[in-house]
Formats: sequence, C-alpha cells, structure tokens
Amino acid sequence: MIAAIAILAGLGLGLGALLGVAARYLRVETGAMTGEITALLPGSNCGQCGYPGCNPAAAALADGSARVTLCPPGGRALAESLASLLGVSVDLSEVVEQAPMVAHIHERLCIGCTKCLKRCPTDAIIGAGGQIHAVFEDACIGCGKCGEGCPTECVEMRPATLTLQNWYWPLPATA
Repeated sequence: MIAAIAILAGLGLGLGALLGVAARYLRVETGAMTGEITALLPGSNCGQCGYPGCNPAAAALADGSARVTLCPPGGRALAESLASLLGVSVDLSEVVEQAPMVAHIHERLCIGCTKCLKRCPTDAIIGAGGQIHAVFEDACIGCGKCGEGCPTECVEMRPATLTLQNWYWPLPATA
C-alpha cells in the first residue's frame, strides 16, 4: 500500500516538474497589443469573423491583416474601440447593428438527424439521434453554424428572448 502511494506521489511530482519546465521553455510569446485586443473582443469564439476564435482574430488585427470591423457580435462599439486602440480610421457604414440572435428549432420540421448537434460549438442544442432537438438559449452564441447543415431547414435565427438577465434599458428615441 505504501509503495503504491509512493509511486503515485513520485509520478505526480515528476510529471508536475516536467510540465513546469515545458511551460517555461516552450512558452509562445504574444505581443502586448494582441493581449489588449483579445481583452476587447467578446471571447465567444463563434467564428463569425472568419477566424477559428478570438485569439487568432486578435493576432490578425495586431499584425494589420484584418479589418477592425471583423467582429459582427461586437458591432459598432467594438469597431470604434479597436480603431482607437490601433490608431486607424474606420468606416462604420458597413457595420450593421443587430440584436443578439439565438437559434430556434421548429419542432414540426426537425427529423432528429443530429447534424445541428455536431456543428454547434457550445453544445447549446439539446437532443439525440432520432429525437426532436431544442436550443438552450443561455448557451447559444448566435453563430448560425447549426442552420448551415440542417437538411430540413428547421433552424431559424431569432432575437434572444428578453429575460431579467439580458434585459437592458432602451435608449430614448432621437428626434
């Protein structure tokens, strides 16, 4: 019994030391600008910008290969923040402000093929093979990937349902 405990403790210490050495010598350095841009981005890693996540998008913004209007969920406010941080001018005419969208599955059309389940990056779709699926709105990031693979086109993007958690005071109408 004591030998087994000693072996496991030694294994844990050895692997921990190996991970510590690897973290020190194999670290990938990122610029300070990339970290600041990553902090501004929403962090949902939805892929709507064309990059696999917010970190690669921030790296592309930092090296100048991407436009500051690349993030649809961020909208105008994010584009303006990124432009001021990077010191570039921005044309906001192409940025469309929209309410946060979530997926909705029409149950009468769903055949339970699970293609939407496989495409969802946040596992927001509930269901199994051969069963009707539903969307857990709190986990949905509104990327729309679930609707791309649906053979019956039963997935629709809708504005998020207003609850106490996501309600905000609307701005007054301008004259």
